Amino acid sequence: MDVSLRRELGAHLRAARAVVTPQDVGLSGGGRRRAPGLRREEVAALAGVSVAWYTWLEQGRVTTSRQVVDAVCRALRMGPDAHRHALSLAGFLPTAPLAGQGRAAGSPESRKLIDSWRTTPSLLLDERLDIMAGNAAHHRLWGDPGDLPDERRNLLLWLASGPPGANPVADPEPLLRGLYEHFRTAVGHAPDDRRALDIIRLLHQERPDAAHWWQCRAVASFRPTTVEATNAAGTGPGTLTLTFSLLRPVADADVLLLTQTPDDSATAELLERLATAH
Repeated sequence: MDVSLRRELGAHLRAARAVVTPQDVGLSGGGRRRAPGLRREEVAALAGVSVAWYTWLEQGRVTTSRQVVDAVCRALRMGPDAHRHALSLAGFLPTAPLAGQGRAAGSPESRKLIDSWRTTPSLLLDERLDIMAGNAAHHRLWGDPGDLPDERRNLLLWLASGPPGANPVADPEPLLRGLYEHFRTAVGHAPDDRRALDIIRLLHQERPDAAHWWQCRAVASFRPTTVEATNAAGTGPGTLTLTFSLLRPVADADVLLLTQTPDDSATAELLERLATAH
């Protein structure tokens, strides 16, 4: 097991330990604590391992069995996504390597698929959520991501800075947070990936007020998220309501499709009018 992955697993365990309270696991609390969350000895006792061994595991100094990883994850009350992430970091679940940078636009089939969705704004993304292509419906609503500088052509950076189009998202935080946790899930097994580190650095620069997010090690698969955006064009409804979803084509496994489907009839009618006008 790679040293950097052992360290990443240890950091993942420490982050999980910090958010579990003694009461969550049926303990009394044990008086004053210097730090939030469980103590190492409490996790070790709950997982059935020695304190020294658990300490070494958090410090990235040892490899261990799947049974121990499973026991520690149960002790830390990890959800399914966080548990799977721990297993992948420990080498017990296969992880696809991150594709090299500079991929042009996904497969022709995936590009044709999103281009056929006249009224569904959509993007092709790689695992780092870098934007590879967008369809005409997306361009009409938000602008062409191809106009962004190469290093900033990323979904997280696009949302953190505010979409460059004329329709600002009213509250991008839930969407941005959900996508960031998905990003962490995808890149966590490659802690030295240069592009992923650049994205996090740029997020710090773009939104220093959200530094606790970019340092957070929470992981989760992205769930569909509904947002409202201001319709600045002045025609149609004043608010657009869209549900953002991530899809993965079976035949293009290292590509993600971000779809934005209308959540009400007024938004659907506006997207249809925009498509017809062009």
